[in-house]
Amino acid sequence: MTIYPKAGKGNKWTVKELLAITKDSKGKTLADGEGLVGEVRVNNDSIVSIAFKYGFKWQSKKSWHYCGIFPHSEIHAIREVRNAAKAQLAQGIDPRAKKIANRIDAQAAVEATIALDEKQRKENLSFQNLFDTWIADGVSRLDENQAIIRTFNKHALPTLGNIALKELSENDLRKLYRGIISEGTERTAVMLSKDIGQMLRWAEKRQPWRKLLIEGNPAELVEIKKLVSHDYTEQRNRKLSHDELKSLKTILTSITENYAAADKKYQAERPLKKETEIALWLCLSTLCRIGELLLTEWKHVDFEARTWFIPKANVKGVFSRKTDQLVYLSDFALTQFKALHLLTSDTKWAFPARDNIDHVCLKSVSKQVGDRQTKFKNRTKNLSRRVNNNSLVLGEEDWTPHDLRRTGSTLMQEIKIPRDIINLCQNHVVGSAIDRHYLLHEFADEKKMAWEKLGDKLQEILTSAEQPTAANSQI
Repeated sequence: MTIYPKAGKGNKWTVKELLAITKDSKGKTLADGEGLVGEVRVNNDSIVSIAFKYGFKWQSKKSWHYCGIFPHSEIHAIREVRNAAKAQLAQGIDPRAKKIANRIDAQAAVEATIALDEKQRKENLSFQNLFDTWIADGVSRLDENQAIIRTFNKHALPTLGNIALKELSENDLRKLYRGIISEGTERTAVMLSKDIGQMLRWAEKRQPWRKLLIEGNPAELVEIKKLVSHDYTEQRNRKLSHDELKSLKTILTSITENYAAADKKYQAERPLKKETEIALWLCLSTLCRIGELLLTEWKHVDFEARTWFIPKANVKGVFSRKTDQLVYLSDFALTQFKALHLLTSDTKWAFPARDNIDHVCLKSVSKQVGDRQTKFKNRTKNLSRRVNNNSLVLGEEDWTPHDLRRTGSTLMQEIKIPRDIINLCQNHVVGSAIDRHYLLHEFADEKKMAWEKLGDKLQEILTSAEQPTAANSQI
């Protein structure tokens, strides 16, 4: 049924008349003149709307062009759509096809805008964006990259983070390193330069980063050796002498004997935990890396076979060149593991974190040792919630857990262990690629003997540590 405005057929509906249409007119057709008609609709909430369409003939067939819905669209706008359709027909254009074409053009314009925005976004990716991607996909270290993240967050990202990668220059890097060096932390600058260099070399091989470094890798233009002091040496050669090992034994024994857990003095001075002391002796007697040791699970230690297994996933180095390591425990090392087992056997980890769920932080032992040698630190103030004393000073140079690995290797040299066997005990890559492919003998007996002789040598040195020596008289 067709209904007309009050003015009669051929006249247009007023807005007031359209708004007055009730749900009782559902399904009726409104004639608005010039081919424009509307269908009354009522939704579930009894709200009335009118869908207008323009009727025309195309290729001798009755066709319809939808013009809008009142009141969502104003009636004058609906009529303008009808008028535009009439004009298109006069030009021989099907308004329905034109509508589709307009929709396609609009979509194409949207896609072009998105593509342009994406292009601009990629062109303006920052140093921070690269770092986030590199940490997620480009680098994997034993500590789950926590050390790198801390260093970049403290030194690099505040300065370089917002710089667009395509605008990163050698001057930006040089200024960063000089600022770190001026604070007296040359090694930090050197290590950071290596990490930034590694990150940018990774980026050079991958899109979209590769395009942003088209002018070259700025890290390749910065020679960190020219920025640090002329007497700086990156390679540590620190090893503990026999007397210093005796002093260390005396210090740790004194801690055990003279402090009680409930003693206020103990709580104030916070000597090394027993687990940390054991970790130091194990680094010395097995030549292991401290990170490998702190990742140990009790399932890796076989007390009956006297072995400690280090899976290659826990070994430092390039994954393709890493290998498992089976350490044969001397009497000295076995005693340490047994003492540790009494302390932590109720957990999965040989060195558990406080929650007993995960392993202890891989930096924890190194921090504990360093915090007890503050005379060698360039600290302007004491670190909060950290120990700050000199209770582990040995001689005139600081020492680290890794230096114990070097010390143990040197002791093996002293007792005439062949160089290749020492390297194998350290799990170093030995020989050429061809050698590693064809010469597969593991030298198990030779390594076992080397560790046993080292344990005997340590026992000989440390059993004579009855009195403090001159090396720790300054403590």
